[in-house]
Amino acid sequence: MSTSTLGEGRSEVFYIPDFTLEQKRVLFEKINNTIWPNELEKIYGWSLGAPTWAVKPLVEQWVNTYNWEATKTELDRWHHYRIQIEGLKLHYIHEESTQTNAIPIVLLHGWPSTFYEFHKLIEPLRDGANQGQPFHVVVPSLPGFGFSEAPKEKGYGVEKVAKMINALMVHLGYEKYMYHGGDWGAIIGKWIATRHNANCKAYHTNLPMSIPPLPTLRNLIFHPLKVAKFLTSLVLGFDAVYGVGKTVIGGATFANAELNKECGYRAIQGTKPYTLAFGLTDSPVGLLGWMLEKYHDWSYLPDDVRAAQALPDTISSKEFLTQVTIYWLTNTMSSSIRLYYECLHQKEMLKVVLPRVKIPVAVCAFAHDIFKMPKEWLETSTDLHQFSEMPSGGHFPALEEPQLLLNDLQAFGKMIKHSKILD
Repeated sequence: MSTSTLGEGRSEVFYIPDFTLEQKRVLFEKINNTIWPNELEKIYGWSLGAPTWAVKPLVEQWVNTYNWEATKTELDRWHHYRIQIEGLKLHYIHEESTQTNAIPIVLLHGWPSTFYEFHKLIEPLRDGANQGQPFHVVVPSLPGFGFSEAPKEKGYGVEKVAKMINALMVHLGYEKYMYHGGDWGAIIGKWIATRHNANCKAYHTNLPMSIPPLPTLRNLIFHPLKVAKFLTSLVLGFDAVYGVGKTVIGGATFANAELNKECGYRAIQGTKPYTLAFGLTDSPVGLLGWMLEKYHDWSYLPDDVRAAQALPDTISSKEFLTQVTIYWLTNTMSSSIRLYYECLHQKEMLKVVLPRVKIPVAVCAFAHDIFKMPKEWLETSTDLHQFSEMPSGGHFPALEEPQLLLNDLQAFGKMIKHSKILD
């Protein structure tokens, strides 16, 4: 579909593309000619990254049994569009509910993910599954991810993308809406919740980005015990004060691997994304391996199988390969990782974390997510209405535990609907 004449704020129907014969030939040729890396003779699990023994079976499945045409049929059951906002064509799914009590919600993914992360939630949310709250569902692709156009100049960081997502909802006629996001979707959502709250009236996330109960004047007046408890935790440790595993902040660093050994990918993507992009763009196996490390490390896997299993049972190889295929088909891995560069160089993380969220907030803390905060911290930094601790699940809850996330979204949505905040 050509969208060369698409005007600002105008939407057109978008059709998911097929692989051309030439694209298939190139993909299979590159995979079949892969030069596999030199690795240590002894098996060290995942401590050095994604190992060949875990990557190879998924590569073989990608070539031999994965069917993009079948996936495309699944994707085609939703209404896809692209809209021109801030000079870019932004892809989104828009599924309107037929139920009169439906409220609008936007679901925003992160990295290394796509809009497909929410494929198990779109219909249940739209239809009000199990007599739950129904929604008008909007699922965008971040700029430079999947079927959204990639930025052609610097400047598309958290602030600008947040402005684009809010503009999308307003263009669709949703002057007031509820928001859910994880990963970058959570970071961008925090910006929307604090800067675009004339439109965004409720914020739901599995990845809260807030400050702890620091001894500010407000906290000393309204939350003195929480401040004292936080200061005590700096001496005794977070686990001792708040409970084991309640606080996971990864060294509170964006790109310092000395403080957080898991942030190496952020360091290179935030500083030199061009150099990394050559390998991820030209090698489908390199792309798959780079993504697999995160789907393994960030998902919930029981300790007794974590070292030997590539993906959790809750994320099928087909679902993972669909995420990889969307990146490969659209050549957007290089543009997606530039969001890290924009955020780091525009010094946006402090601007995200510092403001207090004054609209209603719901947080669902999944067992193996990469970032978690105690409820007490959230009570001082947000208008917390709902807090749920989940027994399982990780960083991709819409894929791993869709029913738990659905229930949480519907419960919060029902609360928002009854409060008439969106009226």
